[in-house]
Amino acid sequence: MSILKALRNQRRLLVPVNTRTLVLAKGKIDQILGPGEHWIDMQDVQTERFDLSSPRFVSTLAAPLRRDRPDLVEAHFTEVHTGPDEVAVITREGIVTDLVAPEQHALFWTDAGPWTIERFDMAAEVMLDPALARRLERARLDAQINVTTVEEGRVSLLFTEGRLVKVLDPGTHWFWIFGRKHTVRQVDMRWQTKEVAGQEILTKDRVSIRVNLTAVFRVTDAVKAVTAVRDHDEALHRAVQLAFRKTLGAMTLDRLLAEKGMVDAEAAEKVRADMAGLGIEVGEIALKDVILPGEMRDILNGVVAAQKEAEANVIRRREETNATRSLLNTARVMAENPVMLRLKELEALETIAGKVERLTVHNGTEGLMTDLVKLRD
Repeated sequence: MSILKALRNQRRLLVPVNTRTLVLAKGKIDQILGPGEHWIDMQDVQTERFDLSSPRFVSTLAAPLRRDRPDLVEAHFTEVHTGPDEVAVITREGIVTDLVAPEQHALFWTDAGPWTIERFDMAAEVMLDPALARRLERARLDAQINVTTVEEGRVSLLFTEGRLVKVLDPGTHWFWIFGRKHTVRQVDMRWQTKEVAGQEILTKDRVSIRVNLTAVFRVTDAVKAVTAVRDHDEALHRAVQLAFRKTLGAMTLDRLLAEKGMVDAEAAEKVRADMAGLGIEVGEIALKDVILPGEMRDILNGVVAAQKEAEANVIRRREETNATRSLLNTARVMAENPVMLRLKELEALETIAGKVERLTVHNGTEGLMTDLVKLRD
C-alpha cells in the first residue's frame, strides 16, 4: 500500500501534538491538519506549520482564510473582531495572554484555549480597572496603556483629544492610549500662599509708594480653576494686584498708614468675590509692607522724632512739677513740726558722719549736740 501511495505522488506527513499544518493545494487553502499521520498528494502542494505555543494566528494567509474558508475558521479558530473604540483582552484560564487593538481581526487557535474574551469600550470609559491594568503589566501587554500617579492633597484632570473626560483623585490611574492624545493636568488642592511683591502705587496725595502683598488661598473646584481661566495662579495675582491698586490709589498717605487693617479688609472682599467664581477660596489677604521713597521716609522720620521729643518734654515737665510739689509739701511739714526738722538734721548728720574717716570734736559731745541740735528755742 505504501508503495502504491508513493507511486501516486503521496507523501507521509507527521503533525506533532502541539502543532497544526496548513495545506495549500495549487495555491488555494485546502485543509488544516491536526496531530497524527497524514498522507497527502505533494504535487502542487505547499504546507505551513504553526506552533500552538503561539496561540495567535499570525500569517499573510489570515485574511484569505477568513474570506475563502470560513468553515476552517469556525472549526479551528476563535475569531475576535473589535470595533473602532473597542479593545479585547484575551485570557486563558484566568491569565491574560493577548490584547486585540481597535478595528482588528484576530484568530486564535481554539485547541490552544479555552479562551475568554473581555471587551472594553474606550468611548464609554477610557480608564482601566486597576486589577486589569496590573494583569496587563504582568503579561507585558502595557505598551498601549498610560499610567499616572496623583499625590495626596492634589487632583488631576484627564483630557482626551482636548476634552475633559475624568477627574482623578489621589492614587494610581491607568488609561488606554491606542493613538489617542491624552493630557493630564495636576491641581494642588492644599492651602497655598501667593506673594505679590513690589507694586508701585500713586496715592491720592500723589506720593509714590511700593507695597508688598500676600494672600492665602486654595482651589475648591479643580475643573473651574483649570477650564475657566488659562492660569488660575496668574488670575489670583492679577485680582489682588488690581484690587489693592484701586483701593490704595483712592487714599492719602496718612490715611493709608493709619487705617492699614481697614484697607486689607476692603480690598480682600473684592478679591474673594472675584475668585469664588473661578473655584478658588481666598483666605487672609494682608498688606505686608509699605515702602516709601527716600526723601519721604526722611521727612516722616523727622516728624515722628519731633513728636516723640515733644512727648518726652511733656513727661519731663510733669515729673519736675511733681517733684517740686513734693518738696513744697515737705517744707510745709517741717515748718509746722520743729521736732521733725531736728530729726531730719540728725539724719543728715548721720549721713555725713558715715562718709568721713575721722571726726574731731572741740567742744565735747555735749557741746556739739547743743550747738547742732536744739530741741527748744
